[in-house]
Amino acid sequence: MIETIIFYVFAVATVVSACAVVTVKNPVHATLSLVLTFFTSAVIWMTLEAEFLAISLVLVYVGAVMVLFIFVVMMLDINVARLREGFVRYLPLGLAVAVIMLLLMLSVVTSDIFVLEAGSEPVAKPADYSNTKALGGVLYTEYVFAFEIAAVILLVAIIAAISLTMRKRTQTKYQSPSDQMKVRKSDRLRIVDMPSSEEQ
Repeated sequence: MIETIIFYVFAVATVVSACAVVTVKNPVHATLSLVLTFFTSAVIWMTLEAEFLAISLVLVYVGAVMVLFIFVVMMLDINVARLREGFVRYLPLGLAVAVIMLLLMLSVVTSDIFVLEAGSEPVAKPADYSNTKALGGVLYTEYVFAFEIAAVILLVAIIAAISLTMRKRTQTKYQSPSDQMKVRKSDRLRIVDMPSSEEQ
Protein backbone atom coordinates (compact mmCIF):
# COMPACT_ATOMS: atom_id res chain seq x y z
CA MET A 1 0.00 0.00 0.00
CA ILE A 2 2.74 2.46 0.96
CA GLU A 3 4.68 1.63 -2.22
CA THR A 4 1.61 2.40 -4.34
CA ILE A 5 1.18 5.79 -2.65
CA ILE A 6 4.88 6.62 -3.14
CA PHE A 7 4.68 5.60 -6.79
CA TYR A 8 1.66 7.79 -7.55
CA VAL A 9 3.03 10.79 -5.65
CA PHE A 10 6.36 10.74 -7.46
CA ALA A 11 4.73 9.83 -10.79
CA VAL A 12 2.55 12.94 -10.59
CA ALA A 13 5.60 15.00 -9.59
CA THR A 14 7.52 13.60 -12.58
CA VAL A 15 4.76 14.49 -15.04
CA VAL A 16 4.31 18.00 -13.60
CA SER A 17 8.04 18.77 -13.60
CA ALA A 18 8.44 17.33 -17.12
CA CYS A 19 5.64 19.61 -18.37
CA ALA A 20 7.31 22.54 -16.63
CA VAL A 21 10.52 21.88 -18.57
CA VAL A 22 8.85 22.83 -21.86
CA THR A 23 6.35 25.41 -20.61
CA VAL A 24 8.24 27.73 -18.23
CA LYS A 25 9.64 30.95 -19.69
CA ASN A 26 12.94 31.07 -17.81
CA PRO A 27 15.59 28.63 -19.18
CA VAL A 28 17.20 28.28 -15.74
CA HIS A 29 13.84 27.29 -14.23
CA ALA A 30 13.37 24.78 -17.07
CA THR A 31 16.75 23.23 -16.30
CA LEU A 32 15.95 23.00 -12.59
CA SER A 33 12.61 21.40 -13.46
CA LEU A 34 14.50 18.80 -15.48
CA VAL A 35 16.68 18.11 -12.43
CA LEU A 36 13.52 17.53 -10.39
CA THR A 37 12.24 15.20 -13.12
CA PHE A 38 15.41 13.13 -12.89
CA PHE A 39 15.17 12.93 -9.09
CA THR A 40 11.55 11.79 -9.10
CA SER A 41 12.29 9.27 -11.86
CA ALA A 42 15.13 7.89 -9.75
CA VAL A 43 12.75 7.43 -6.81
CA ILE A 44 10.32 5.55 -9.05
CA TRP A 45 13.14 3.28 -10.21
CA MET A 46 14.05 2.66 -6.57
CA THR A 47 10.51 1.47 -5.89
CA LEU A 48 10.88 -0.91 -8.85
CA GLU A 49 14.07 -2.34 -7.25
CA ALA A 50 16.29 -0.88 -9.98
CA GLU A 51 18.82 0.67 -7.62
CA PHE A 52 21.67 0.78 -10.12
CA LEU A 53 19.64 2.72 -12.70
CA ALA A 54 18.41 5.13 -10.03
CA ILE A 55 21.90 5.84 -8.71
CA SER A 56 23.27 6.15 -12.26
CA LEU A 57 20.54 8.65 -13.14
CA VAL A 58 21.36 10.81 -10.12
CA LEU A 59 25.15 10.62 -10.46
CA VAL A 60 25.48 10.92 -14.23
CA TYR A 61 22.63 13.21 -15.24
CA VAL A 62 21.97 15.27 -12.12
CA GLY A 63 25.56 15.31 -10.89
CA ALA A 64 27.34 15.95 -14.19
CA VAL A 65 25.19 16.66 -17.23
CA MET A 66 22.61 18.92 -15.60
CA VAL A 67 25.28 20.93 -13.76
CA LEU A 68 26.88 21.56 -17.16
CA PHE A 69 23.49 22.53 -18.61
CA ILE A 70 22.87 25.00 -15.77
CA PHE A 71 26.27 26.66 -16.24
CA VAL A 72 25.81 26.90 -20.01
CA VAL A 73 22.28 28.28 -19.74
CA MET A 74 23.33 30.86 -17.13
CA MET A 75 26.36 31.96 -19.17
CA LEU A 76 24.48 32.35 -22.47
CA ASP A 77 22.49 35.46 -23.25
CA ILE A 78 19.25 33.83 -24.36
CA ASN A 79 16.57 35.89 -26.06
CA VAL A 80 13.37 34.70 -24.36
CA ALA A 81 11.06 36.53 -26.80
CA ARG A 82 12.64 34.75 -29.75
CA LEU A 83 12.30 31.42 -27.96
CA ARG A 84 8.58 32.05 -27.51
CA GLU A 85 8.18 32.71 -31.23
CA GLY A 86 9.91 29.43 -32.03
CA PHE A 87 7.75 27.61 -29.47
CA VAL A 88 4.52 28.74 -31.14
CA ARG A 89 5.90 28.07 -34.62
CA TYR A 90 6.95 24.50 -33.90
CA LEU A 91 4.03 23.65 -31.60
CA PRO A 92 2.15 21.49 -34.19
CA LEU A 93 5.31 19.52 -34.96
CA GLY A 94 5.97 19.06 -31.25
CA LEU A 95 2.45 17.82 -30.63
CA ALA A 96 2.76 15.36 -33.53
CA VAL A 97 6.04 14.00 -32.14
CA ALA A 98 4.48 13.76 -28.66
CA VAL A 99 1.51 11.77 -30.00
CA ILE A 100 3.83 9.41 -31.90
CA MET A 101 5.95 8.85 -28.78
CA LEU A 102 2.83 8.24 -26.69
CA LEU A 103 1.58 5.65 -29.19
CA LEU A 104 4.98 3.95 -29.21
CA MET A 105 5.07 3.79 -25.41
CA LEU A 106 1.53 2.38 -25.30
CA SER A 107 2.45 -0.28 -27.86
CA VAL A 108 5.48 -1.28 -25.78
CA VAL A 109 3.69 -1.29 -22.42
CA THR A 110 0.70 -3.26 -23.72
CA SER A 111 2.83 -5.89 -25.44
CA ASP A 112 3.17 -9.46 -24.18
CA ILE A 113 6.52 -8.68 -22.56
CA PHE A 114 4.88 -6.82 -19.67
CA VAL A 115 1.85 -9.10 -19.32
CA LEU A 116 2.08 -11.95 -16.80
CA GLU A 117 0.49 -15.26 -17.55
CA ALA A 118 -2.89 -15.94 -15.95
CA GLY A 119 -2.51 -16.94 -12.32
CA SER A 120 1.25 -16.34 -12.25
CA GLU A 121 2.96 -14.12 -9.70
CA PRO A 122 6.25 -12.21 -10.00
CA VAL A 123 9.20 -14.33 -8.98
CA ALA A 124 10.56 -13.26 -5.60
CA LYS A 125 14.31 -12.62 -5.53
CA PRO A 126 16.52 -13.92 -2.70
CA ALA A 127 17.78 -11.54 -0.05
CA ASP A 128 21.36 -11.50 -1.41
CA TYR A 129 20.22 -10.80 -5.00
CA SER A 130 22.02 -7.91 -6.69
CA ASN A 131 20.42 -6.45 -9.78
CA THR A 132 23.64 -4.51 -10.42
CA LYS A 133 25.55 -7.78 -10.71
CA ALA A 134 22.86 -9.26 -12.95
CA LEU A 135 22.83 -6.17 -15.16
CA GLY A 136 26.61 -6.23 -15.45
CA GLY A 137 26.57 -9.92 -16.35
CA VAL A 138 24.05 -9.36 -19.15
CA LEU A 139 25.76 -6.19 -20.35
CA TYR A 140 29.21 -7.76 -20.67
CA THR A 141 28.07 -11.08 -22.13
CA GLU A 142 25.03 -10.81 -24.39
CA TYR A 143 25.31 -7.11 -25.22
CA VAL A 144 29.08 -6.64 -25.10
CA PHE A 145 29.30 -5.74 -28.81
CA ALA A 146 26.63 -3.04 -28.51
CA PHE A 147 28.36 -1.77 -25.35
CA GLU A 148 31.69 -1.47 -27.20
CA ILE A 149 30.01 0.30 -30.13
CA ALA A 150 28.45 2.81 -27.72
CA ALA A 151 31.86 3.39 -26.12
CA VAL A 152 33.46 4.06 -29.53
CA ILE A 153 30.66 6.49 -30.46
CA LEU A 154 31.14 8.38 -27.18
CA LEU A 155 34.91 8.50 -27.77
CA VAL A 156 34.38 9.93 -31.26
CA ALA A 157 31.98 12.52 -29.82
CA ILE A 158 34.56 13.56 -27.21
CA ILE A 159 37.30 13.91 -29.83
CA ALA A 160 34.96 15.88 -32.12
CA ALA A 161 33.97 18.25 -29.32
CA ILE A 162 37.62 18.88 -28.41
CA SER A 163 38.64 19.45 -32.03
CA LEU A 164 35.73 21.85 -32.64
CA THR A 165 36.43 23.96 -29.57
CA MET A 166 40.22 23.97 -29.90
CA ARG A 167 41.35 27.11 -31.67
CA LYS A 168 44.96 28.17 -32.15
CA ARG A 169 45.48 31.61 -30.64
CA THR A 170 48.41 33.51 -32.08
CA GLN A 171 48.84 35.73 -29.04
CA THR A 172 49.17 32.84 -26.60
CA LYS A 173 52.71 31.83 -25.66
CA TYR A 174 53.51 28.13 -25.50
CA GLN A 175 56.47 26.26 -24.09
CA SER A 176 58.41 23.88 -26.31
CA PRO A 177 60.37 21.33 -24.23
CA SER A 178 62.37 20.20 -27.27
CA ASP A 179 63.54 23.76 -27.99
CA GLN A 180 64.36 24.25 -24.32
CA MET A 181 66.55 21.14 -24.32
CA LYS A 182 68.45 22.37 -27.40
CA VAL A 183 69.45 25.65 -25.77
CA ARG A 184 73.20 26.17 -25.34
CA LYS A 185 75.00 28.19 -22.72
CA SER A 186 76.15 30.73 -25.29
CA ASP A 187 72.54 31.42 -26.27
CA ARG A 188 71.50 32.39 -22.73
CA LEU A 189 74.68 33.63 -21.05
CA ARG A 190 77.02 36.37 -22.24
CA ILE A 191 80.22 37.05 -20.28
CA VAL A 192 81.32 40.68 -20.42
CA ASP A 193 84.90 41.63 -19.52
CA MET A 194 84.70 44.67 -17.28
CA PRO A 195 87.50 46.28 -15.32
CA SER A 196 87.34 45.88 -11.57
CA SER A 197 87.29 48.76 -9.13
CA GLU A 198 90.95 48.15 -8.11
CA GLU A 199 92.14 48.47 -11.71
CA GLN A 200 90.37 51.76 -12.04
